[in-house]
This record gives sequence, C-alpha cells and structure tokens, in this order.
Amino acid sequence: MLTALAILALLTALSVPAYGAFLGFYRLHSEAQMLGWALQLARSEAIKRNVRVNVCKSVDRVHCATTGSGFETGWLIHADPGRTGQPDADDPPIRIEPPAPDGITIHGNKPVANLVSYTAFGHPRELNGALQMGTFTLCRSGFNAVHVVLANSGRIRIENTSDSCP
Repeated sequence: MLTALAILALLTALSVPAYGAFLGFYRLHSEAQMLGWALQLARSEAIKRNVRVNVCKSVDRVHCATTGSGFETGWLIHADPGRTGQPDADDPPIRIEPPAPDGITIHGNKPVANLVSYTAFGHPRELNGALQMGTFTLCRSGFNAVHVVLANSGRIRIENTSDSCP
C-alpha cells in the first residue's frame, strides 16, 4: 500500500508542472483563435452589411485606442460607414472582446498595430484606402510565439513559431 501511494505521489508531482504548461499553451492558442475569429467575423459583417467594419484595440470597451499597449486590453468590432476609425455613438459595437488572460500579449506590426478595417467587399484596407495586411504576435512568457496572419485577400491563418517569448 505504501509503495502504491509513493508511486501515486511521484506521478502527481511529475504531472502538475506538465499540466500547468498545457494550460498556458492552451490559453495562448485559444486567444489566437479568438482573434482570428474576430477578424473573420468583421470581414463577413462588412460584406453582409455592405459597409466598412473595423476591429480595433480598446481599453474602455467604447472607443478605439490608438496608443498604448496592444490588443491584449481587448478589442471592438464595429461598423464604420464614415471611415473615422471610431464607433459611432448611435451605432453599438457588433462585438466587444474582453482583455486577454494575464500574461498574454498581442501586438500587431505597423499596418495592423491599432486597427484592421474591412471594406464592403471583404478586403482589408487602411482607412485611407491603402492595402492592409500584417501579423499579430501573441506571446506568453516561457512559450513560443503564435502568429495570426492577415493576408491581403482578407483571409486569416494561425501559425506556430519557434520564436521564444520573453
């Protein structure tokens, strides 16, 4: 009985760190899936509504942020018929995403650092009409980065990388 209890204790001690690593990996990939889903939703809503739809980072869940941290603070999906880059007061957001779990960062490169905007044809374009494509990097300390890549066609792909997160 003592031997069985010792083996059980040993297996438990060995499995707890592995389980923690699994949960961290799962949370990082889950957040990448949520971002990819939000971009796909914005694209389909732009086509369905026949109006520009944006995904932007937001701290207060009301306005789009243009400075500060990345998308880990949360984001908004909103219609933008006036091409202002901000939600209209009389038009509620399509979706509001809460902040990412603690320890996860989400940063986009220059073209997608603050906002992704889809035209009524489902093409990602900056508010000035320029082509918009880029990569979001999701990181969690101790794990490899995950990329959410926005192609010039508007399609999304999620890539695992071998880049270590700080």
